[in-house]
Amino acid sequence: MVEGVGGTAGGMAGLGLDTIGLEFADARLEASVAGVLATVEDELRANVASADPMVGEAARHLVDAGGKRFRPLLVVLGAQFGDPTAAHVVPAAVVMELTHLATLYHDDVMDEAPVRRGAQSANSRWGNSVAILVGDYLFARAADIAADLGTEAVRLQARTFARLVHGQIAETVGPRDADPVGHYLSVIAEKTGSLIATSARFGGMFGGAQPAQIEALAGYGETIGVAFQLSDDLLDIASESVQSGKTPGTDLREGVPTLPVLYALAADDGDAASVRLREILSAGPVTDDALHTEALGLLRESPALKRARETVRSYAEEARSRLAPLPDTPSRQALESLCDFIADRTG
Repeated sequence: MVEGVGGTAGGMAGLGLDTIGLEFADARLEASVAGVLATVEDELRANVASADPMVGEAARHLVDAGGKRFRPLLVVLGAQFGDPTAAHVVPAAVVMELTHLATLYHDDVMDEAPVRRGAQSANSRWGNSVAILVGDYLFARAADIAADLGTEAVRLQARTFARLVHGQIAETVGPRDADPVGHYLSVIAEKTGSLIATSARFGGMFGGAQPAQIEALAGYGETIGVAFQLSDDLLDIASESVQSGKTPGTDLREGVPTLPVLYALAADDGDAASVRLREILSAGPVTDDALHTEALGLLRESPALKRARETVRSYAEEARSRLAPLPDTPSRQALESLCDFIADRTG
């Protein structure tokens, strides 16, 4: 995993947030955020409980496995632009994380993933049907909590879920007649950016921030979510270690068309390396070890990787620009530090 949060980050690291890349220049802010997130963690465990022991165990599975808790973090940071102690901030963060966890159960079934967060996936342990139904259960729990937050919260969560589903369908069906790069970026915005945008929006809403500030937070959330996902794409190729959380070149081996690969396939460079790279990539998943090593080496030196890095930086800078309506406080500085981290983490 990537290196993490600066400052006195012991408490944040304990919550799994040391992998995100935020820097807290203000110790009081960091302590406040860590305290609220610890409460969120307790509430997550309480809200996945079930009268049925097996359902409770399966629903706790991914909560217990940990994770970055990126979405609750953005709820809590967004609330700093109003009153971070407001009563609805913690429930809003729980709604966002439960919604995210529910999608992971479904994703693992679709991807036939054997492992999630270093542990056996729910579908491997209990089977696909149980994993799907547990994901549904978590969506229901999230909706139940959202109902206590008001009609607008329910509407926003439902619309966010609709975007998630649209993104998943688009990814499953493929680009059809659309530009593959544009289609891919749209899928990431729908699948990843939408929930992160709503998380930041919820923080501003339930913290009582001004309307313009709430919109700024939502715009930042969507853009930084896309940037973070794209930077993971690059790490899968560019990292010599397991910095991305998986073995380098995993996406390449599995035939996942990430941004550098799409740029390489769309290029018309006539040099021998580019032609050879397109030849390997156009055949689909690169499962042969020798070809995989060759393709990975070519990608690392390719114009496509450089172009993908520039795309990541452009999203990171756009995310920073979205913060302009917010006051220059330690909370805004923490959000800006994430832009720097994402721009720098891929070289």
